[in-house]
Amino acid sequence: MSFFSEDRVSELKDLFFESATELLQALNEQGLELERRPQDAEVVRSVRRTVHTLKGDSAACGYTALSDLAHELEDALTPELAKARGKRVAEVVLSAADIFQDMLRAYRKNAEPSSGAGLLDEIRALVSKTEAPELVVLTPAKKAIETFEWSEYEKILLQDAGRRGLKVLQVSLAVDPNCNTRAIAWQMVKNTFQDLGTVLLMLPEDAASMEKVDNLFAAIASSFDETHIAKKCRIPMVICDVFVERFGAADAAQVAAPVVEEVVTTKANASLPVEEVASESEPEIGAASISAAPESTLRVDAEKIDAVLNLVGELIIGKSMLTQSISEFDKKFGRDPLHAKFADVLGFQARVLADLQKSVMKVRMVPVEQLFRRFGRIVRDVAKACGREVRLELAGQTTDLDKSILDTLAEPMAHLVRNAISHGIESPDERVAAGKERFGTIKLNAYHQGNNVVIEVSDDGRGIDREKVVKKAVERGIIQAGEAKNLTEGEALNLIFHSGLSTAEEITSVAGRGVGMDVVKTVLDRLKGSIAIETEVGQGSTFYLKVPLTLAIIKALMFRSAQKLYAVPLTSVVEIIRATEAEIHKVDQHEVLRLRNEVLTLVRLNRLAAQAEKTSKIFVIVVAIGDRKFGLLVDKLVGEEELVIKALDHHLVSTELVSGASILGDGTVVLILDVQAVVSKLGRARTQDIKSAGAMA
Repeated sequence: MSFFSEDRVSELKDLFFESATELLQALNEQGLELERRPQDAEVVRSVRRTVHTLKGDSAACGYTALSDLAHELEDALTPELAKARGKRVAEVVLSAADIFQDMLRAYRKNAEPSSGAGLLDEIRALVSKTEAPELVVLTPAKKAIETFEWSEYEKILLQDAGRRGLKVLQVSLAVDPNCNTRAIAWQMVKNTFQDLGTVLLMLPEDAASMEKVDNLFAAIASSFDETHIAKKCRIPMVICDVFVERFGAADAAQVAAPVVEEVVTTKANASLPVEEVASESEPEIGAASISAAPESTLRVDAEKIDAVLNLVGELIIGKSMLTQSISEFDKKFGRDPLHAKFADVLGFQARVLADLQKSVMKVRMVPVEQLFRRFGRIVRDVAKACGREVRLELAGQTTDLDKSILDTLAEPMAHLVRNAISHGIESPDERVAAGKERFGTIKLNAYHQGNNVVIEVSDDGRGIDREKVVKKAVERGIIQAGEAKNLTEGEALNLIFHSGLSTAEEITSVAGRGVGMDVVKTVLDRLKGSIAIETEVGQGSTFYLKVPLTLAIIKALMFRSAQKLYAVPLTSVVEIIRATEAEIHKVDQHEVLRLRNEVLTLVRLNRLAAQAEKTSKIFVIVVAIGDRKFGLLVDKLVGEEELVIKALDHHLVSTELVSGASILGDGTVVLILDVQAVVSKLGRARTQDIKSAGAMA
């Protein structure tokens, strides 16, 4: 019998995939912890609880292959096994996490999942070489229910039953240790439940599984009170302890006195461990009034949030249009009494719209902890493959970042972490010889910096040899030998982001092919971010990834060049200065300007425009790219504006110098420049290439 419609089942499956992803992340983390502390019984139990939940959830959605495999793993996970086999158990758990992940991908695509036969063989080999566990103290019924929690789908089923007016009770029973026919005991208990009401859920689900557990859990819809049910369930020589309470009592946090039968302490096989939940009681109430506690978290599809954010962007454009219209009204009817009213309305609308924008943006923000948690497994696997001993340190996990940006950063950060281990961290013997600890350290840190987020990926390894990088770049024809002499420290280190450049001595499964670091740079450029490097030979390296909080709406500085309107993100602008043509000089075929104690490389956006008179004042917008500053020569400053970024089809704009566009209140289209690309392309063009570069339009 199905309790849900097809639409409801589809929703539950979507919820399952989200929940399963979180469970697998937890399983990876618990597997790593088990590898560090294989003798810790509580770690083993936490792993088993996770596998148990995954088993139940997958079974509820009809994914029997995954459920059966998880069931096999759950049965094998005992503290005794972990003590006997040590880290081997952790390896099987981590291997299971990978197999489960592959099966989930197949289920998402409605494809047939792998059988998991290899994992099944590993589990059985693990168990077969272990002696039978010693008898342990039986978990009493009340204690068992305090550490038990139904899966999300089971909770939904029970909540629906409560909303239909049914009195839902959950029952915990401890099997008598002297009971030798547990399969028969399971059937006797089920028959008793059927006499008392309707059985909604029962764990274990079948009689065969009773041979491996000491506690039985059930949820029934019944009109009988708790005392009567507890009395009927106490079957001599079969059930020695019973605990009954209303479902939802712990969540509702109301005062009550659930029925507790006398606890009998015995010895039996290990009981089924489950997730911990605080068990509280509630007063006896009418059958129709039972309800579960409301949830404070709502899962919303990212596309729906994007749609709302897009509408907010349109409202901002509308605000700009309204501002423009009121400005024109003021010019014609400056003394009209409506002027003050318009100003008040516009001010109120601007405040509400700003609050709305911030609220929607916060919905998209998630802590970077969601990204950092993925790297524990990566560090472990890569270190093992490279023969390194590495520990991972995390900081700034609560720093918020746009979900889309966070997901995009996963790949480049994975490349950086892999390279830090394979290139940066030395072997244990090398580190000891250099006076370091055997364990290398990879540290991930995140923090806000203005309207940006900076993520640091650092290691305490051998550092980056500047001369070695430059030499490789010359050998591969990336730069000329003459150019190498004039490179700054930052320019030399940034050569590692060129495709095909690698300083690895040998090619391995994780590094040395010259791929990866160029992907990092490409992704950061696409995110309108930047990357900088700090390194010291023998001490380690730090990569600074700087990305905007969001990609949808930016504050920008607008200006005109050759009678065309452009904008640059305000976060890239350091300052604006005035200069004359006479103050501009040429060094190595580049135009430069002395700004206080440093020399500023200049970029002309309109290279075909005739230069102004030597005495004419020109505007120079100073922008920062990584650790360097450049100056953009422009004709006229227009002002600051909040712009909604609109993507441009490549058929409309064929240059990579423009990252997007926006529409102003008067309908004018403004092109948003990719500062990194502008400086990279135009700033290094030689004098003889000026005419071929063309105007930006």
